Amino acid sequence: MRIVVVGGTGLIGSKLVTKLGEHGHEAVAAAPSTGVNTLTGEGLAEVMAGTRVVIDVSNSPSFEPAAVLEFFETSTRNLLAAEAAAGVGHHVALSVVGTERMPENGYFRAKAAQEQLIEKSGIPFSLVHATQFFEFVRSIADEATDGDTVRLAHVFFQPIAGDEVAREVGKVAVGSPLNGRVEIAGPERFRMDEFFRDVLAGWGDPRQVVTDPRAHYFGSVPGERTLVPEEGAVLGRIRYRDWPGRTATGQ
Repeated sequence: MRIVVVGGTGLIGSKLVTKLGEHGHEAVAAAPSTGVNTLTGEGLAEVMAGTRVVIDVSNSPSFEPAAVLEFFETSTRNLLAAEAAAGVGHHVALSVVGTERMPENGYFRAKAAQEQLIEKSGIPFSLVHATQFFEFVRSIADEATDGDTVRLAHVFFQPIAGDEVAREVGKVAVGSPLNGRVEIAGPERFRMDEFFRDVLAGWGDPRQVVTDPRAHYFGSVPGERTLVPEEGAVLGRIRYRDWPGRTATGQ
């Protein structure tokens, strides 16, 4: 079937396009670089022609609260309108585990707004809530850095490999719409401060991890279980210590 992957040139999107193509689907990468802009609407009508499924894994270029909200609301409205006009039968969106548990966080609030638009659109849909990707471990550490220390809370953390995110999103996309959501996470649950203490030591990184119960996670203080899934989540099989990109992440 013809499947349009919005954000199809990014980390997860490019993996999806490849995996779907390997399974015989016509997977089309939609991004500004391929002539499709969900913010302006450019190219949307053309790329939707003959499309049965749309997967949205796009992300905001800015994490500033007002900008990220504007991105997800505008792009999602434009995308859903184009899908409705073309008769697309399944909208799949990649979101984040815990969106409803940390509404004071600008990014999580924007993702929740995106999900509400999808749920009210009338288009059959599936939401895939993922935990943090292995590929973003470095950026999480950098965001939490204060001088020579990395301040992190003693909260649960259950990251997942990007390859497994792409695989699960692809499975959902070629199946029947859930009209609901599924959560996906890595196979191991850690305490965030302890995980990063071990990871930085493995990288030979001189920064010291300090356990701070009030440490912010991209602007907000997470609760103990904010970033991990509920019971029944789909769990990946790749452990962080076995992930091929583990060393490269520390470069």
